[in-house]
Amino acid sequence: MTVDESQPELRWAPLPPQPKRTGRVWLIVGLSVAALVAVGLLLFFLLPRGDSPTPSESASPTPTATPTSTPTPTPTPTATTAPEPEPTPALTPPPATDPTMEVFRGQVSGWLNSAPRGLDIIAGASGQDALPVVDTLQQDAQRLSDAQAPSSIASKWYDGVTDYAQRLTQLRTAITNESGVAGAVDAARQSVNALRSLAGL
Repeated sequence: MTVDESQPELRWAPLPPQPKRTGRVWLIVGLSVAALVAVGLLLFFLLPRGDSPTPSESASPTPTATPTSTPTPTPTPTATTAPEPEPTPALTPPPATDPTMEVFRGQVSGWLNSAPRGLDIIAGASGQDALPVVDTLQQDAQRLSDAQAPSSIASKWYDGVTDYAQRLTQLRTAITNESGVAGAVDAARQSVNALRSLAGL
């Protein structure tokens, strides 16, 4: 056997085609596009824009959290203003001033002087026509009770006004019942005259 016959014959053959890598390229391109889209969306939503108040609103909660701490000091000034109502009790002492007899007489003289005239009208009136006059005298009696009397006559004054008011109530009952009107008028007249003398009229 010769050397040429022992070695195989070499022939040129076409190389097998390399595998196509287009799938890997498209995958890389797709991921790149997805990353760009994600970055674009993040920039779109996170960066402030002039026409959308959304970013400013998202930042606003942070400042609002700081004002919540400021209301806590505000109760402190309100506590300082609380003592201000204390001067109001200072208004109560003025009524304690004792009026003079002259001042008191000038205050009650109008009501005491009109009482005898009203009783005269009641005595001359007939029946229910006298009731409006009694109403007026009862209103004057309430004013006499509200007037502040000097401390020297205060006790007698308020007792006398109470008696006069009771006499007027009895007088109204007598007029309504049309019985004993003259006696009720005389009792009311005596009571009011006692008040007039007590006031120095």
